[in-house]
Amino acid sequence: MDCKAIVERISHFICETVESSQSNGVVLGLSGGVDSAVVAFLCTKALGRERVLANIMPEKGVTPEEDIKDALQIAKMLEIEHNVIEISPFIDLFLKTLDGDRNAVINLKPRIRMTINYFFANKLRRLVVGTGNKSEIMIGYFTKYGDGGVDLQPIGDLYKTEVLEVAKFLGVPENVIRKKPTAGLYVGQTDEAEIGMSYAELDEILKLIEKGIKREDEKFKRVLSLLNASEHKRRLPPIPRVRDLI
Repeated sequence: MDCKAIVERISHFICETVESSQSNGVVLGLSGGVDSAVVAFLCTKALGRERVLANIMPEKGVTPEEDIKDALQIAKMLEIEHNVIEISPFIDLFLKTLDGDRNAVINLKPRIRMTINYFFANKLRRLVVGTGNKSEIMIGYFTKYGDGGVDLQPIGDLYKTEVLEVAKFLGVPENVIRKKPTAGLYVGQTDEAEIGMSYAELDEILKLIEKGIKREDEKFKRVLSLLNASEHKRRLPPIPRVRDLI
């Protein structure tokens, strides 16, 4: 991988996207994980620290203190403006009005976080930057109109294993790079446990699928099923054609 060339191209993309939209800068969610750290580094490089706002949005009793500490470490390292906003009160208020099962509540959390990001984006006339990588986007491992509801996805063409290489190049702290990936949706949750395989295995399979190569093992079939079932997440809402009837 030519990490230098990749960083330069993504930085140019961020700068061009922000400038063409006549926005003042960007807002992003900083979780303490490697993906959001890499995006924060890239945005700061592209725009300067004055035009980057990071929201650290833990949930009481769910988000590990280590994640909050690591997110603060990144924000202070980059010298970017940041907020720490506890999302538990928002969840509690929502559930006082509506009942929801476990899946509904889990998906509510990233939507609350994205609503907070867009509140600040609207207030400051900025764009919301996503932190999703190619591995997650391809299998639909994100919440529709939650962490998937953003204005631009700087690392959306990098597989997770490639994001780790870029992180090392950028100087992201080793403790963040080594951390087990998690969406922080419930206590003990990890990405790889939910996906059913390591990111290295997932990326290998996704690359085969992109090349049109098939395998017959169960992990390959699972990934292909996830990719097909999540197609709706990667498309704009369908619109029926009626103009010919008018």
